[in-house]
Amino acid sequence: MVREILAVIVTSKQQASSGHVTDWVNPGDKSGEFKRQVSSFRDWISRESGAKYPPEKGRYHVYVSYACPWAHRTLITRKLKGLKDFISYSVVHWHLAEGGWRFVTKDEKEPGENVVPDPMEGHEAFTHLRQVYFESEKQYEGRFTVPVLYDKKTKRIVSNESSEIIRMLGTEFDDLIEAKYRSVALYPESLRSQIDETNTWTYDLINNGVYKSGFATTAEAYERNVVALFEAVDKAEKHLSAQKDGPYYFGKAITEADIRLYVTLVRFDPVYVQHFKCNIRDIRSGYPALHRWMRSLYWGHAAFKETTQFEHIKWHYTRSHTQINPLAITPVGPLPHILPLEEEVRAVKAAVGKL
Repeated sequence: MVREILAVIVTSKQQASSGHVTDWVNPGDKSGEFKRQVSSFRDWISRESGAKYPPEKGRYHVYVSYACPWAHRTLITRKLKGLKDFISYSVVHWHLAEGGWRFVTKDEKEPGENVVPDPMEGHEAFTHLRQVYFESEKQYEGRFTVPVLYDKKTKRIVSNESSEIIRMLGTEFDDLIEAKYRSVALYPESLRSQIDETNTWTYDLINNGVYKSGFATTAEAYERNVVALFEAVDKAEKHLSAQKDGPYYFGKAITEADIRLYVTLVRFDPVYVQHFKCNIRDIRSGYPALHRWMRSLYWGHAAFKETTQFEHIKWHYTRSHTQINPLAITPVGPLPHILPLEEEVRAVKAAVGKL
């Protein structure tokens, strides 16, 4: 009961200061710019002796949304690193409303694996992700975001910063997993400077750029950010067009750069083109190298295909973002959501035929 009272108080504070939870730009902010919240929980799972959160089989859980690209990163990494038996996960309902992310009820059947009520012992009465946050920090006043890396032993959130969670999953369980998974190096020393440089502009201009475009509340903010977004996508296309060493962003092996770019581009045509007005070009007809790279990941690797849930993605954006789409009508297309590897849209076929 106390926790529920705190939830109401905190939610009321948020609404008073920034409008509704579903208002992603403060209605009083005349700049019209979307400003992403900084993650609040920043602890680490570490192999170092005496670590507060050591890697242990079955100790940790990840709360995710299939709709969220930041959470999607963690599901891909978890699968690539063979952590199925080491880190459990559960998926919230795709709809985001005033109470924040909620868990499905026992009677609800939504598509996708592990879309279940909160499975943690002691959380039987939890209906919303915010209750997991208040369990760790009673005075928490930020947004209740996914992913959440949760420690079952201490019943605390370890981290809600996706970029750091994928680093932990990528290295800190290597002493416990099979050799074939240990050999998957998503942040290899030889490429770290290149990955870091790529991550910086990919995050700001592409991953976050679609949101800065879509959530903008002035024409000036929208136009500035959408132009910057497509300049960055052009840059990624140029890089992949020149990549001769292999099918991935940096050649022969999947790295963080592939994961972090994929989660945005796989949502681009189904959602961002129309819902976020990112419509200077689409991926399937405007970016041949990126289109082939993205499909190679989706069709060639279960870690990408099996964690990409298009129904959650489309329903979440179009039916949760009432500030953008007040009637909550979900567009049918584009169909298919992602093309087969050897198939192209008509415009591309026609262009190729003229060569």
